[in-house]
Amino acid sequence: MLRRAFRVAYDGRPFHGFQRQPDVPTVADALFDALRAHGLLADGAVPDGYAAAGRTDAGVSALAQTVAFDCPAWLTPRALNAELHDSVWAWAHADAPPAFHATHHATSREYVYHLYAPDADPSRARDAAAALSGEHDFHNLTTDADGTVRTLALSVADAGDFLRLRARAGGFPRGLVRRLASLVRAVATGDAALAKVERVLAPDPLPGPEGVPEAPPGPLVLAGVDYDLDFVPDRRAARDAREFFADAAAEHRALGRANATVRDGIDAARNA
Repeated sequence: MLRRAFRVAYDGRPFHGFQRQPDVPTVADALFDALRAHGLLADGAVPDGYAAAGRTDAGVSALAQTVAFDCPAWLTPRALNAELHDSVWAWAHADAPPAFHATHHATSREYVYHLYAPDADPSRARDAAAALSGEHDFHNLTTDADGTVRTLALSVADAGDFLRLRARAGGFPRGLVRRLASLVRAVATGDAALAKVERVLAPDPLPGPEGVPEAPPGPLVLAGVDYDLDFVPDRRAARDAREFFADAAAEHRALGRANATVRDGIDAARNA
């Protein structure tokens, strides 16, 4: 047995988050089911040395979720995929030291949020991102009671009707990225002044009516987790994973056009 870290990509929509929960499907359950199918894990057990880079919420997807555990050398990403749920794909691996821990040894994490905001001013969005970047206490943007002081790098790119938010930090309190997306959108659309950022970052708690809600989970992706490890892509596993996500992206574009046809038909009927 050796300690091995796997890069895992997944479509988060079929799952109630990453972390195991009773009676609902999770990504961790899919991974453990695959290990049981390979004869590497007993029912109810957890692999020796098991840890994951982060606990994504229900509906959140990942490019670079990282899990590590003790396994035989033959368990490559390709082999793991043979028993995985069809929305979960291991695509690279790194052999790690025996004491490696996928949570504690991550040096930084990066999330990308695709914020639909056709009425947003990208310049105002960038101003909000700049004000949120740096070391701050984000206690007003999370339900966590501790670990709320973080050094954040937040950038915004204009992508047509979308703003692409890229958030990097050593770690993220619960719900932080989705609340950052809501706050940036509010400033970018003029629903809130830039001064709202200063108020959110102030020591005093926000009263309920001034609180920042979480943006929807679907547009959020765990895009990167850094370690002092050299990950090697499994060419076949990476190819198969890419094909799955390419097909899913094409399907969503087609569904979007179908919905637009219904929308346009209703508009035409209303305006006739």
